Amino acid sequence: MITVEDHLSQVLTGAQALPTETRPIADCHGFVLATDCAARLAVPPFTNSAMDGFAVIADDVAAASKDTPVQLRVTADIPAGAAPDSEVVAGTAQRIMTGAMLPAGANAVVPVELTNIPAGPHELPETIEVYEPVTPGRHVRSIGDDVAVGAEIVTAGTRLSAAALSSLVSVGYGELEVYRRPRVAVLATGEELAEPGETPAPGHIPDSNTTLVAGLLREADCEVARVARTGDTPADLFAALQDAAASADLVITTGGVSAGAYDVVKEATAGAGITFSKVAMQPGKPQGHGLIEAANGRRVPMLCLPGNPVSVFVSFQMFARPILALLAGQGLAAATHIHARRMATTTVGWKAPAGRRQLAPVRLTEAERPGDLPTIIPTHRLGSGSHLVASLHKANALAVVPEETDEVAPWDVLEVIEL
Repeated sequence: MITVEDHLSQVLTGAQALPTETRPIADCHGFVLATDCAARLAVPPFTNSAMDGFAVIADDVAAASKDTPVQLRVTADIPAGAAPDSEVVAGTAQRIMTGAMLPAGANAVVPVELTNIPAGPHELPETIEVYEPVTPGRHVRSIGDDVAVGAEIVTAGTRLSAAALSSLVSVGYGELEVYRRPRVAVLATGEELAEPGETPAPGHIPDSNTTLVAGLLREADCEVARVARTGDTPADLFAALQDAAASADLVITTGGVSAGAYDVVKEATAGAGITFSKVAMQPGKPQGHGLIEAANGRRVPMLCLPGNPVSVFVSFQMFARPILALLAGQGLAAATHIHARRMATTTVGWKAPAGRRQLAPVRLTEAERPGDLPTIIPTHRLGSGSHLVASLHKANALAVVPEETDEVAPWDVLEVIEL
C-alpha cells in the first residue's frame, strides 16, 4: 500500500492550470484570478465628506461654542454625486452629504448635529450657527486614504469571492483575466445501477454516486460536462472514456477499481497507462489515476474512485479537490492544502483499521466556552464504513485517525479536515 500523500503527489504530477480567459467582472465569481491586480483608481477617488453636515474653513469655527456660536453664510448645496461649482471662502459654508466631493477652499466638515439645523430633509438654510470647533481634516476622507493607485489588491491564484470582486470594482476594474473553470465528466460503472427515482430491480441499487460527484463538482465551482452510467462491458466503457476525454478537462469514474471479477475500469484501461493502487486509507483504499486519451489524441487526467458512496465522498475531498484546484489555477501549494485543518475532541469511541489512516465523516460542533476545542461525533452510529451513505449529509468534517491507532476512545483529540 502507498500513503495518502504519495498517491496525491502522483495524482498532481503533470497537472497544469487551464488556459485563461477575459470575462466581465460580474461573471467572475468563483473563478481563479490569473494576474495580480493593482489599484487603477484611488479609494476614495476624490476628497469627500465623512458626515452629513457643512463644509467649512476650520479657522472660521476655531472659537465656536454653545455660548458663542459662529454664524456662517450657506452658499451652496452638494449632494453625493455632484461636483462642487463654487469655492468656500472665509465666513461661508456649503451643505454637504456623506460621500460628496469636498469643495475647494474647505478643509473640514461640521456635522449637522453641531449646528442649529435639525437632521433630516429640509430647505437649504441661508445661515447656520456652529456650536463646536473642528480641526483641519476633521470628518474629511482624503483621496487615496483607503487605497492608493498602484496598491496590490488581489493576487493571482485567488479564488474570487463576492468581497474580492467588489474590491476590484472599487479600484477601477470592469473585466478580469481568470483561469477557465475545469470541465469534468463523471462516469459511474456497474450493471447494478438504477436511475434515480426508479424502483431498483432485484440485485440493483440506486445510482447515488453520479449525483454526489456532480454536486461536489458544482460546489467546487466546476462545470459538469457530462454525467453517464456505463455497464460492465470494457469496450463500452473505454469508448465512453474516450468520448468524455474529447471535451472534458478531467474524467472521474466511480466503481470498478478493486480486485473483483467485474472491476471493469481496470480491464477497460489495461495498457492505457492508468495506475491502480491500494492507498493506506479507510474508506477509499482502491484508487486509480492517469491520463486518458481521446480518439482525437487529446489527453486529460483521469481519477478512478471506488464505488461505495462514502469512499467516493472521502476520495473526492482528498484527491479530486486538489487536482481541481490545480487545474483552476490556484497553484500547487494551495492545491495540497485545499482544506482547513484543526484539532477537535471526540465524544464517543469507535474502531479504526490499524495500518491505514481512517478518514471518518463526522459532525463538528463548536465549543460553547472560549478556549475549548470543538467536539466531533461520527455521522453514523456504525462509524465510517464505506456503505453508510444515508447519513453522509450530516458530515462537515473528516476525522483523521492515524495509521497506528486501532481504536478511538471518548475524549481523544484528533485532527479534523473541515469540509
